[in-house]
Order: sequence, then C-alpha cells, then structure tokens
Amino acid sequence: MFDTIMSWLAIPLGYIMQFCHSLVSDYGFAIILFTLATKIIILPVGIWVHKNSIKIVKIQPAINRLKAKFYGDSERIGEEQTRMYKEQKYNPFASLLPLAVQIVLLLGVVAVIYHPFSYIFNTPDAVIDSINQTASSVVEMDLEANSVEIDAMYAIKTYPEEFKAIAETESGATAIKNAQHFDLDFFGFDLSATPSQTLSKNWIYALAPVIAGFSSWFLCFIQNKINVLQAEQGKGNKYGTMIFSVGLSLYLGFFVPTGIALYWVASNLIAILQLLLLNLIIPPKKYVDYQELEASRAELAAIEALDDKPKKGLFGKDENAKREKADYKRFFSIVNKKLVIYSEKSGFYKYFENIIKELLKNTSITIHYVTNDPDDAIFKKAEEEPRIKPYYIGPKKIITFMMKMDADIVLMTTPDLEKYYIKRSYVRKDVEYIYTFHGPTSTTMCVREGAYDHFDTIFCVGPHQVDELRATEKIYNLPEKTLVPVGFGLIDTLCKTYAEMEKVQKDKKQILLAPSWQDDNILEYCLDELMEGLLHKGNKVILRPHPEYIKRFPAKMDAIIKKYEGCDGDDFVIEMDFSSNRTIWESDLLITDWSGIAYEFSYATKKPSMFINTPMKVLNPNYEKIPFVPTEISWKDQVGISIDTDKLNTVADTVDELLSNPEKYAQQIDEALHRNIFNVGESGLAGAKYIYNQIVKKQQNKK
Repeated sequence: MFDTIMSWLAIPLGYIMQFCHSLVSDYGFAIILFTLATKIIILPVGIWVHKNSIKIVKIQPAINRLKAKFYGDSERIGEEQTRMYKEQKYNPFASLLPLAVQIVLLLGVVAVIYHPFSYIFNTPDAVIDSINQTASSVVEMDLEANSVEIDAMYAIKTYPEEFKAIAETESGATAIKNAQHFDLDFFGFDLSATPSQTLSKNWIYALAPVIAGFSSWFLCFIQNKINVLQAEQGKGNKYGTMIFSVGLSLYLGFFVPTGIALYWVASNLIAILQLLLLNLIIPPKKYVDYQELEASRAELAAIEALDDKPKKGLFGKDENAKREKADYKRFFSIVNKKLVIYSEKSGFYKYFENIIKELLKNTSITIHYVTNDPDDAIFKKAEEEPRIKPYYIGPKKIITFMMKMDADIVLMTTPDLEKYYIKRSYVRKDVEYIYTFHGPTSTTMCVREGAYDHFDTIFCVGPHQVDELRATEKIYNLPEKTLVPVGFGLIDTLCKTYAEMEKVQKDKKQILLAPSWQDDNILEYCLDELMEGLLHKGNKVILRPHPEYIKRFPAKMDAIIKKYEGCDGDDFVIEMDFSSNRTIWESDLLITDWSGIAYEFSYATKKPSMFINTPMKVLNPNYEKIPFVPTEISWKDQVGISIDTDKLNTVADTVDELLSNPEKYAQQIDEALHRNIFNVGESGLAGAKYIYNQIVKKQQNKK
C-alpha cells in the first residue's frame, strides 16, 4: 500500500524533475530547480499558513488573559479557546501542514532519485526489469534494494557492451542512451552516493550531513526570529523543533543519496526566502499588537510565578498539595455557605479580627476562612472555635476556587477583583463581594486604577474614602456601590492594646526610624543626612528597617549595618528582630517616609510622627482625576510634621519641637482620629452588623 502511494506521488514529481533536467541538463541544478518549482506549486498553502499564524498571534493576548482568568481550570480554558478559534476561523493544526507536506514531498523525491528509469525517463517496466537483470549478471547488486536502478545505471556506463541486446529495441535504446548521458556529478559529489557507504573511501562526503544539518539549523534560527508564530513560542517548542529538524537533516545527509540531501538543503534555503517574502507582503506587525501581547504575557507570568509553598513529605511528595486537595473538596461539599473570608496570608487576620469576634459573639453564623498560607495562625484559632472553618487553598488553586464560589458573602482585603487573578464567581451571580481595607489612607494614589470597581460593598474607614469612591463612580460612570461606614479594626485593636500596656519610664526620649521598603525610601534616599540630625542629640534612636527591605535587599542592609556599626550603642540601635513590637509603642516619636505605620503609631499612642517627603509612591498615575488630596499627603500635618528632603538640616529642631509638646500633639492627634475614622473602638460591631443583616436578607429571599 505504501509503495503504491509513493509511486502515485513520484509519477507527477518525476515529470517535474524531467522538465527541470531538460532545461538545465545538470542533475544537481535540476534538483534545485525542481525544489523551487515544488515550493511555487505549494505557495498557496504557505500563504494560508502564514495568515493562519498571524490570526493566532493576533488573538494571543486574549488567550493569555483567558489562561490568567481561568488559571488551573483547563476544561473552561479549552472551551473558551475553542470558541475563540471558531470566531477567528483559526485552524490549530495548520502550522503542522508545511512539515507534513515537506515530508510527503521528501518521500516522493526519494522515490524519484532512487528510480530515475521509472520516474525521470519513463522507461517501460519490462525494459527496466531487463536492464536490472543484465546489470546483476555483470556487477554485484541486490535486486530488492532501493538503489537497484542507480546501480544498473552505473553498470551501463561501466559495461556498455553487456547491454547491446537491450538496445536493439527502441525503448531499450532510449533507456541505455539516457543512462549513458545522465551525469550524477555535482561539484565533485556523486548525487547517487550515500555518505554512510562511501565515507571510508572519500572523506568529502562527510560534508553532506554537515551542510544539511546547518541548513536546517539556519532555517529554524530564522523562523525563531521572524516567523510570526514561531517567534512567540516558548523555548521548549522552539528548540524541540530545531532538534527534530537538525536530527532529520543529519539522517538525510548521512544515510540517503547525496541528491536527496541537496534537495533538503535547497528546500530549507528557499523556505527562508519565502518567509522573508511573506513577511514583506503580509507584515505581521500590521495585524498584531505586540505591546498588548507583551502586557498579557506579563500578566500570565505573574500568576504562574505565584508561590504555592510546597512542603515535601515522605518520598518527596508535596504534603501541602494533598492538604489543599482535601480542603478544596471539603469546602465545596458544604452547601448553603453564608460567609467566606479570603485572606492572602497569616498576617492579614488582624484586618478581619474585630468583625470575626463580633460575629462569633452575637450571631450563630459559621465563618469559612480561606487562606493562601498553609501556616496561617487561623488553623490554631479554629481549634478553639468550632464555628471557624479554615481551608488552605494555594495562590494558584485559589483562582479556580474563587470562580466557583457559592457563598452568600465573600469578605476580603485583596483589591483588584476581576482586574488581576481573583475573579468573581461564575457559579453564582448573586455573591456579594465586600472589601475591607488594610490601611486607613486614600483609595486613589497607592492602589492600581480601578482596584475597587468590581466590589459590591466597601467597608469604609473614614469619610475621605466615601467621598473618593463616590467621586470615582461619577467620573468613570460606574454603578453605585454600597459604602458602609465601618472604621478600621486594626487601629481599634492597637488603641486598646496600647491603653492596656504597662508604660515604662525611660531616661531618654526614644525615636523610632521606620522607613517603608518602596523605591526611594529613607534608607536609600537620604539616610546619612537624616542621621546627622538625629545622632548624638541626647535621644535614643532605633532604626527598624522594613522586613521586606531586609528580605529583598540583604546586601544593601549589610552595607548600612557596616557603615553605622561604630555608632551602635546606648544612643543608637539597629533592630532586626521583629518578633516583638514593643519598641514601636515605647517610642516617643516615629519617623518614616510614606509608610502607613505612622498613622497606626500616632492614632494608637497619641504621639507624633515625622514624615520625610521622599519621592511619592504612586501606583495610579491618574489619581489626580479624583478632586481630593490623598490622605497620604493631607494627613501628615494632622499627626505631626513633614519635612522636604532639601530641608533635612532642620531635623534636629523639628524633633525638639515634636518631643517637647506631647500634650499639644496628643490632643491634635485624638481629634484627627475621631474626625478621620468611623466608629472608633466599635468598627468590628459595625462590620458584623452589616454582614449579619445582609445574610438574613439573602436567606429570606431564598425562601
């Protein structure tokens, strides 16, 4: 069956080869001309594949965002991707067509080159059989071998007298004449010779596999650079294709006649010219938004880089993955879930703590607490409180988990709902998503634009957030959210903790330097100038770097420690132990740049803060569209004093002013606290009350 198919394919190719040979009368150049002719014949296929490749790269940003949106849900991704392909009329198998056509053509060319009498000269089968039988009687040859006709051709040239009887017929004479005039030499290479068989006699045939392999590598190299689809594929696909192609070329160059290797080399080089021509006529850049493609790739890469904290157990198994699978199954086995709290890590419990306590105290609601952190302290708390049901779902699995959410209410402190990897449920459209803040400041400058657009309800810290969110809705034509005046539970907790804390009398006033870890923070921007105004002034100075700064920039931190090691003593300490916050609350003055710790410190202790106006941290470049000064700027002078970096020579005097008027600043800060923050001391009750009332309404609506 296979031989029949190859013969059908070889017949038309043989006619093309015969025509090419009649034009140039040189077998090597005939093969090159033949290769060009076949490329022209199948050019419409190449154009179709080129356009098809542009289609997939054009929609690749949408596919990347689809993969990001439904990350981990392979079934949903497959469905959506298939729908996109149909809409764009894209065929995912088209990219395989050129290789398939190339291999089919190659098999046909092999048949043509091995059987010149059959396909190039169109010699009758009876004459071919007579020639082969006669040749086998004068030279040693295998009548069953693929190369039998080539071997017979050599016998005719070497022993012409032995074939006189065959030449007595017209068809026999034509065949003998064709064989005698058929020159297989091409620049010193016998195009019928197989390198694996002739290499020991003539080393020059070692060049055949080298040239074939190089031509294939060069084609893959160019495709990886300028082919619209190949250039966008991952390294695995790029180098996998290259290895296969080079390996096939080495085989063709070593184990088949040199004429076939010549065809393969010519085919690769012409393919490069064809690709250049197609890119010129149908330029991909005209159709593909490469800037958007790069942005979507970065979004997908950010999700793929999420850390799932593997925990290796017996035999190297990931114990957390097993635990995650069990928690995932347990969560969705429970029906009629009323409240789900989603937390990214253990430290975020403090933002929900007061609300949770009030719900447990005043209602019978079961709290389903989902965390990305396998070591979250919530698991120990749940051992003491059976109405808290904790679940570990890692950062990657949480994507599909949240899309399948089936609770009445989801309370979370993660912004960018629908904008990043956390999406609203597609299982239930009536889930109410509530956002609670992890900082008391503005909703504009230090978050991404649109960070709160897709929440139904916002637990607002103070009047400033209500004003900003309403203005945002109006300017961007967004539907109105439910804005609940709740307050800030963390400040409530800090105020209570500080009030109950035993106060320690100190010999010296204590100044805490607590920079943020953002770009251009105090440590990197103006530490030396600031320290000149702080050290050796009769106060104790504690430098407490942000833990994230130490983690991300250990070399920079080591350099700071080394630089100030001579100053370390009773008057100056670099604190690297974060197991206790006692030094924060015992300090008389806090100095920072843009860190929210200043408001936590000042509102809780009623002691002032000093702000160094390093370059602002701005995540939303369009924050000025909202006609309110961000509280990161406007609140500074309400809890202390801010200093520009070009006036650091006034630091010593400013410190004296702040430390010498504790009563003045205590009253000023207390007034600011009650003016800026809702429900001081009772935020948990306000939040819990809203949640309870909403759950009651939702349950009544289900009846």
